[in-house]
Amino acid sequence: MDLVHGTHTAPQTLDAALEGVDRLHITVTAGLAEVGPELVRRAVDRGVRRITVLWGGSVGPVEQAVAESGVEWTRLEPQEFMSNTLTWVESIRAEGVVREPYDLPSALVHEADIGAVAAVALLDDGHLGQAYNLTGPESLTPTQRTKILSRAIGRDITLVPITHEQAVERLLGTGVSRADAEYVVGWYADPNAEAMTVVDTVERLIGRPPRTFEQWTAEHADRFVG
Repeated sequence: MDLVHGTHTAPQTLDAALEGVDRLHITVTAGLAEVGPELVRRAVDRGVRRITVLWGGSVGPVEQAVAESGVEWTRLEPQEFMSNTLTWVESIRAEGVVREPYDLPSALVHEADIGAVAAVALLDDGHLGQAYNLTGPESLTPTQRTKILSRAIGRDITLVPITHEQAVERLLGTGVSRADAEYVVGWYADPNAEAMTVVDTVERLIGRPPRTFEQWTAEHADRFVG
């Protein structure tokens, strides 16, 4: 394995790393919308012929650039990551509480399963032009998640309701723009059907059932214990 210095938000820093590479995975993150299309162009110019892209929640400039790049592509469209639960670490360790504005179900997917699907799509044939909706095996509310997490860490956790605006202000305090904060909290306020509906895509593609939230909590329980 070769390690190189560079960042996807400065595509010119990756030119040398892309030489001789024919397959590339792109994860759409904050700050990539503006420069992501350039990253795709540079990659294709250097010989990349297959790209998997982990979307940012919608088909934006990067996802569109991949689809129009002229190379083989697959788009991964996971619902909520189980790892979002790590945003609860501080309040659980300090107070034994979770503060959320809404208690609606979410078909959370384990981040390792997203990676496994990406590997299959990147390395195996048969996924050209596919957009894969990815979920875990169950749809859980924050109340249900806190109960599972409580069992994993051996400590009672209380779910405390907060307002929509309090949730937005909390995100603003982390440096997120108001537009992004409103988008994220709005997603929790009114999730679409895909966000709450379990599908079998992960199992079909990787040949085993997706990991459960209970498995995720067992893997990360020590992080919630102060």
